[in-house]
Amino acid sequence: MLAVHVFIQVIPEYLDAFITATEDNARNSLQEPGIARFDLLRQADDPTRFTLVEVYIDEAAPARHKETVHYARWRDAVAPMLVQPRSSLRYETLFPATEAGWKCR
Repeated sequence: MLAVHVFIQVIPEYLDAFITATEDNARNSLQEPGIARFDLLRQADDPTRFTLVEVYIDEAAPARHKETVHYARWRDAVAPMLVQPRSSLRYETLFPATEAGWKCR
């Protein structure tokens, strides 16, 4: 299992469009067999900052995700909305350690 946190800062006038596009990407991403979790979080003290929490079942799943139509649509739509390019960190999941533990109940 692999978790990726993607850090994003959005230009204020694009907040609603960014959220709409990202929710669409998240909903579609959750339909992918390699994704156990896909969360959109907004920073409490700065509404222009977001974190995506993506949990993948294996090391190959992020690459497969980036080949999907919905990811390409999201990537292209949000690129001009960002203050700076997004950044990410990769984590090894220790607990929960299985896909079932990450699924929404």
